[in-house]
Amino acid sequence: MVRQDTAALTITAFEWVPEFARGFVRDLRPRWACEEIGLPYAVRLVSAVDRPAFYYEEQPWGQVPVIEEDGRTLFESGAILLHIGEKDERLLPRDPAARDRAVSWLFAAYNSVEPWRFEHARVTIFAAREEWAKLRRPSLEAEIGQRLDRLQTALGDREWLAGGFSIADIAMVTVLREMADTVLIAQRPALAAYVARGIARPAFQAALAAQLADFDESKAPRAA
Repeated sequence: MVRQDTAALTITAFEWVPEFARGFVRDLRPRWACEEIGLPYAVRLVSAVDRPAFYYEEQPWGQVPVIEEDGRTLFESGAILLHIGEKDERLLPRDPAARDRAVSWLFAAYNSVEPWRFEHARVTIFAAREEWAKLRRPSLEAEIGQRLDRLQTALGDREWLAGGFSIADIAMVTVLREMADTVLIAQRPALAAYVARGIARPAFQAALAAQLADFDESKAPRAA
């Protein structure tokens, strides 16, 4: 584990989140990238319940992660993964063609897959009791299934999306992992195996443990 109290790179994360969100908050992504290359990072914790006013100057929507390094501040996990990937070819290849593949798949994870995951969560969790959600679910899952079939075909028999493991896989595995307990992944063995390979990596396990260890129950909102 490369989390340190002092390091050149600082990741902003939440000090507490509800049980269902633990292990899925997006600061997991830069933590994982740092663990893969042994890059030390510090953590700054902010409240997810009462977000400080200053934080909206760094992240307009008050979300995490944000990173700060050498006076530079970045938000959005895709931009952060690119920043960290530039430091080490184990995350972002130096060969131009291989780099292009990794960057393309990084953006595909966030633009072509994750929005559908958000919509699925809205229909099956947050609005599951709404009549419109019940009506929408069958066609939505059919559409997502077609998209995942395309992804599975593109992955083929490769271990990782862009050749060697890269920031693209950090992005895609974390997106797909949020659907791992659904038939959408279970019915697609190559994608299920891909997610399993990703979360089995020691760097992922270290990042997950570090995130979970940071949550402080004393910061939970008080019942009225």
